[in-house]
Amino acid sequence: MHITEFTPLAGTIGGVLIGLSAVLLLASAGRIAGASFIFSGMFTTRFDENVLWKLLFTVGLLAGAALAGTWAGSVDISFPSGTTLTVVSGLLVGVGVTLGNGCTSGHGICGLARFSLRSLVATLTFMAAAIMTVFVMRHVLGAA
Repeated sequence: MHITEFTPLAGTIGGVLIGLSAVLLLASAGRIAGASFIFSGMFTTRFDENVLWKLLFTVGLLAGAALAGTWAGSVDISFPSGTTLTVVSGLLVGVGVTLGNGCTSGHGICGLARFSLRSLVATLTFMAAAIMTVFVMRHVLGAA
């Protein structure tokens, strides 16, 4: 079984920064920080101002992760379940994002902050699915 390190300070700092970035995006551009929507919106047939801010947001996410990894002293990117399961999982997440009309950041951070009932239901649904998936993978199938 893989046990992750408990890092409350890093989690708190990360959560505050995510919240501040969501507020900044809403206040400055009137946009919801739904990462899946923003990322998929870069792949459009027309390059205009909507694509530009989405590209800048995505570059900022990647740069922030790189800076955090540098600050922490190490970057460990690995897929312990293997490439196939990782790709299949990513595709399933994409289907869920499409069916739910939003992702964890759009519903779980921005939607809940706006007291959206739809986002509450979506967040409870994907959290329940995540809990069940971890339980099945770790305790029923015995995977890492």
